[in-house]
Amino acid sequence: GKHVEILYSKTKEQLCFLDKVEPHSSVGDIKSLFHKSYPKWYPARQALRLDPKEKALRDDDVLQNLPVGTSATLYFRDLGPQLGWTMGRVFLAEYMGPLLINLLFYVRVPYIYNHKYTISSSHHVVNLACACHSFHYIKRLCETIFVHQFSTGTMPLRAIIRNCAYYWGFAAWLAYCINHLLYTPPSNFLLLFKGAKCQRFPHPSKNPFTWLFYFVSCPNYTYEVGAWVGLSIMTQLALFTLVGFIQMTIWAKGKHKNYTREFKDYPNLRISILLFIL
Repeated sequence: GKHVEILYSKTKEQLCFLDKVEPHSSVGDIKSLFHKSYPKWYPARQALRLDPKEKALRDDDVLQNLPVGTSATLYFRDLGPQLGWTMGRVFLAEYMGPLLINLLFYVRVPYIYNHKYTISSSHHVVNLACACHSFHYIKRLCETIFVHQFSTGTMPLRAIIRNCAYYWGFAAWLAYCINHLLYTPPSNFLLLFKGAKCQRFPHPSKNPFTWLFYFVSCPNYTYEVGAWVGLSIMTQLALFTLVGFIQMTIWAKGKHKNYTREFKDYPNLRISILLFIL
């Protein structure tokens, strides 16, 4: 068997030494053994690396296939409390919130606006903005339930809180401004509300919406940025689009980097999110 030493990434302190580990054991098996010594760090909370600066090993990586000898040194990082997202429960919470929040402001429930702002009918742009916003998040909910596959079984609690604050907070701000009777819609507006799906190392097909795969790794983010740009032009509220673009660029660049690292034949022409730019 092999000897596995687990060090704490930050201090290089030895946390655990596993003797005579079977060569065919997976990283998931090692996490389970480590969990026995440290019950508070359950497997989903652990990240194990061959080097503190490298990517975390997958649970299905086999010890004998890793570039280690008879002794292996792994570096542990605590990912923090995790919540399971079976059937995308996390994303249902993230996306259901903005949908309901926007509808509450749209119908002008009491105590949100003064009484005098709850009796008049909405401008047609306001109605259209509500329809587009609702369609976008209903589409996301349907994709979460029927389309998406999740590579991991959990998500950090702090990430859930951050994402919900982002989606719910901006939904409330947009909804308050757009549905207020003092809101003045632009005289001309453009609607670019579209959507697309992204799969693991996907290729273009006969579907025109997939043709962006010739140029970008994450066309779903490209389409979504276009959707929010359209809503910004229609409503003249652009802050959410800017913040969303920055966050989606970070996600897209990370996914693009993983694609190029994992697949040797990944197309050199593709970039992360914006055609020929970024």
